[in-house]
Amino acid sequence: MPGGPVAEADTTVFSAMKRVEEREAQDAAALSALLDEAGAPFVVRGLVADWPLVQAGKESARAARAYLLDHARPAPFTVTIGEPGRDGRLFYNDDFGMNFRTARGKLPDIFRGFDDNEGRADAPAIYLTSVDMVSFFDGLVEANPSPVLDRQPHQRIWIGTDTRVAAHNDFPRNLACCAVGRRRFTIFPPEQFRNLYLGPLENTPAGRPVSMVDLHAPDLDAYPRFAEALEHAQVVELEPGDAIYIPSLWWHHVEGLEPFNILVNYWWRDTPAYLGQPQDALNHAILTLRDLPAEEKAIWRELFDHYVFTAGPEVTDHIPEAAQGILARLTPETASQLRTYLLRTLNQ
Repeated sequence: MPGGPVAEADTTVFSAMKRVEEREAQDAAALSALLDEAGAPFVVRGLVADWPLVQAGKESARAARAYLLDHARPAPFTVTIGEPGRDGRLFYNDDFGMNFRTARGKLPDIFRGFDDNEGRADAPAIYLTSVDMVSFFDGLVEANPSPVLDRQPHQRIWIGTDTRVAAHNDFPRNLACCAVGRRRFTIFPPEQFRNLYLGPLENTPAGRPVSMVDLHAPDLDAYPRFAEALEHAQVVELEPGDAIYIPSLWWHHVEGLEPFNILVNYWWRDTPAYLGQPQDALNHAILTLRDLPAEEKAIWRELFDHYVFTAGPEVTDHIPEAAQGILARLTPETASQLRTYLLRTLNQ
């Protein structure tokens, strides 16, 4: 049964939502085919049910922690610690600082904190976020193999109490596997960003802008457009061994529903990493374009459409191929040259 204040929250807001579609994938090839055709989130039940980590978690939370300790390296881990007695929501405080702090320690010491706080009503949220499984564990990825290894993903593990994280999105595609405990994912399509009331871009709980709306108690007087977002929302609860695929830029609110939860996720992108992060371009555009006079912004909007969003043959057909430079399809070499140029100009 779920435990803690997060799991006991009013579920009325979730009951009316559409459920995330469920698909079947008997092997890695079938899953790969689903990923190639998918334009929306989907769930695969029992995808990683045979993982030793999943089996340890079904025995007990302490057995799952002991299993991880058997593979952990002695390097210090970074842990997020919420305020005692809160509802597990890792978010802003009233002054737009964070309602949590971070600390570093060896994994056995951190896990003792889980043991000591188990069953306490006033326990703080404890969360190890986005831990690189290759760098911080020996043999963990080999024993619990990735179902999308052919896509060369970044492999991360998330270990925590019954926490919840506000709706946010990620640029890479994402396959998230519930290994221990239960997770609730509430998903919104990319175009709903205007109705999610996003917070600051540069001051965020975890590097991505988040919705300011408390999904457990949405205040529609303060955030009236969120009612439209709810009309498009999808929800699913994952059991141990289940997985959800989240396409690039889809918004997702994530909750751990048990006193102890482990998620393993895989991020990958379809374009080369040397192309950089689109968020950097948005930040740079705010710096250079947003506060220009309206008539100048209108011209730059057309230039962006010409060179970036349309980028048709009329951009380069009149220029010899050898002279097209960064107007041609980028290569690792030309991308590096462009990055060097941008760094030099930003530092002037």
